[in-house]
Order: sequence, then structure tokens, then C-alpha cells
Amino acid sequence: METTFINKVSESGLISLDLEAYYPTEEIKIFDLKDFLFMGLILKEKDYRAALLTIDWEIYRNKLVGITCSADAVIPMWANMLAASYLQPVAASIVFGDEKKVIETEMIKNLHTIHGEDYSDQRVVVKGCGEVAIPEIAYVEITNKLMPFVKSIMYGEPCSTVPIYKKKEKL
Repeated sequence: METTFINKVSESGLISLDLEAYYPTEEIKIFDLKDFLFMGLILKEKDYRAALLTIDWEIYRNKLVGITCSADAVIPMWANMLAASYLQPVAASIVFGDEKKVIETEMIKNLHTIHGEDYSDQRVVVKGCGEVAIPEIAYVEITNKLMPFVKSIMYGEPCSTVPIYKKKEKL
């Protein structure tokens, strides 16, 4: 007697959404203002402007750049704006923050390319684990994006999910 195995997951009609596909793939570089501080404490405008003129900005070409200051110093807002003005012609994207902030910002930007309408009345499983650590903000963003359209949202793997949202049936 031949046993037929039925793949219940594939027959369930679940759509698996892997957020890793929206993780930024471009190289990330950090522009750290601590390198321009006088005595590690303050930023002198004249010295800072002169130093910016000596930088090879090509090292930021097509990179995702975070502008930050890793030292405990008060940085005037114009200093970030000035750095951004030099980076804008070469960088793929510029964010105020560290590498984590760059990744979060780029993930949100990438998730905005999803059209919620494409998931209308579907049962979606947002993949829960993988090779890359997905920022928490991405899970919140995808939930907000899909809820107006989907029948349900689950978290995990199609064979083992945690229910997140289920559209109420209209009477």
C-alpha cells in the first residue's frame, strides 16, 4: 500500500513574506564627527570647514552613510548639515545616526515599496527567523502596512505561526 504525503502548508494558501529581502545590501559607512573635535570636546567651525575640504568624498560613493558623533560632545546642528552637504552628491543615502539607525531607515524605505493592495484578502506569514537580524521596527512597519488589506497576519514559519491579526468578518 502506497502512502501519499500531503503538504498541508503548500495547500493552506499562506503567503510567506521574508523581511530579509528588504534588508539593505549596500555598504554602510559612518561619518563620525568625533574626528573633528578640538581636544575631543568642541567643534570649531573654521577648523571643521577646512578639514572637510581635505576629505576624499569618493570613499562614500554609492554607500549608505550615517552621520553621527561617537564622542560625548555637544554638536551644533549646522555641523551635521554641513557634512550632509558634502555627502549628498556622492552617497546613495544619508541618515543622521549610527549603523543601526541607517539599517532601520533603509529597511523602512525598502518596505515602503510594498503595495498593500497586492496582499488583499490574503493570509500572510511574516517570516520570523533567518540569516540576518531584522530590526524590530521592520515588523511593526509591515504590520501597519498590511493590516488594512490582508485577511490575516501571522509571525513565524508556515508550519508554526503565531497569530497577529485577523480581519473581522462583516455581517
